[in-house]
Amino acid sequence: MTAILHKLAPADVRNRLASGKAVLIDIRESDEFARVHIAGARSVPLSALEHAHLAIEPGADVIFTCRSGMRTANACDRLAVRVDGPAYVLDGGLDAWMREGLPVERDRKAPLELNRQVQMAAGLLILAGVGLSLLVAPAWIGLSAFVGAGLTVAGATGTCGMARVLSLAPWNRSVAS
Repeated sequence: MTAILHKLAPADVRNRLASGKAVLIDIRESDEFARVHIAGARSVPLSALEHAHLAIEPGADVIFTCRSGMRTANACDRLAVRVDGPAYVLDGGLDAWMREGLPVERDRKAPLELNRQVQMAAGLLILAGVGLSLLVAPAWIGLSAFVGAGLTVAGATGTCGMARVLSLAPWNRSVAS
């Protein structure tokens, strides 16, 4: 049986939070949360949900959010079972909240999310491989093939070597620890 997370519009979530009788749980990864989040939200990454203690007051509305609503929709069973009583989701996630012009806390000094760093690095390496193969030597196309193969393995296994390397970069060290 599929558990249901009842959708709430951003204005409804804002009102419930203002009443003091709601808890907003952000299931994005900690690097995403560090960059931007709704004030007062608790960071409980989906990857650590099973081991997290939510410590929610009895009778409080529990509202889950992510970036766009996709992660909460895909994990509704895992989320709803963590709550006694009805569980809610911010419809459209943080993106919808910001589109409504509602306030967020930003840390522009926090590094870009690791996933975005991987996308940018992979894209640049693929473009470099194509460019170098056209301008220098055809063998450089192997760089693009190597990155494409790495992305395929990452998608199939859920383990990304490029993300591991980027997490060691100096700008990511404070977030990774």
